[in-house]
Amino acid sequence: MTETCKRNIGRLREIPIDFIEKTENQPRIHFTEKEMDELCRSIKEIGIIQPLTVRYCGGGAYELLAGERRFRAAKMIGLSSVPCIITEADDECSAIITLVENLQRKDLDFFEEAAGIALLIKKLGITQEQAAQKIGKSQSAVANKLRLLKLPASVRERITEYGFSERHARAVLSLPDEKTMLDALKAAKDKNIGADEFEKAIANWDPGEKNKKKKPSVTGFCRDIRLYVNTISKTVKLMKSSGINASLEKEEGEGSVVYTITIKEAAP
Repeated sequence: MTETCKRNIGRLREIPIDFIEKTENQPRIHFTEKEMDELCRSIKEIGIIQPLTVRYCGGGAYELLAGERRFRAAKMIGLSSVPCIITEADDECSAIITLVENLQRKDLDFFEEAAGIALLIKKLGITQEQAAQKIGKSQSAVANKLRLLKLPASVRERITEYGFSERHARAVLSLPDEKTMLDALKAAKDKNIGADEFEKAIANWDPGEKNKKKKPSVTGFCRDIRLYVNTISKTVKLMKSSGINASLEKEEGEGSVVYTITIKEAAP
């Protein structure tokens, strides 16, 4: 780091926008056209109120650590420079600053938040519990977020497209495959089903007659008497092998057969 850059650490400075590079640690990837238009109008009217946070990378280049949306809006309206706070940080520290700053924002969607937490864990080689501490969430909340990443990409895209909630996303995790998930989401969209009703529907989801598991019927299961006789005989043999003094007697009568199992009590 140059002496000039060292003197600028922590100070507000206008930096040419072309000298700033975006970071790979940015978890937010979705910006709606409406919010970007509103921010562009605001910057045109009153400028950038909250400076971007950058770090010096050498060769006159800076890495953007915080302020992705402001950075994009500034480029969209053609600003040549933006106000920045220069911070001194190594690769690990810069990753923490970017990820934690963004994860604490309220405008990240739940998939972006989950991806950000996963990236934080991977980058720093930390546990879910440690990640939870860094971003101020409970470990269970972090675990629930990370489970969302198990959903197929097409399912995540559909949930985002339909504007569904995180509860919708967690509910479809219990479905068996991608097609079933997409079918359930489509049905929920068509019928305008809210999260409460959707969770109940998923709990009782019927994939159709073709995929139903048939339950064995008790009534009329088998009419061959030999099956039951064999079962009785096996039961008595099992009792004997376990040390129980049991015996089986068979008495045939007119039109009937009587089986008697005798179990003698063990001597005290």
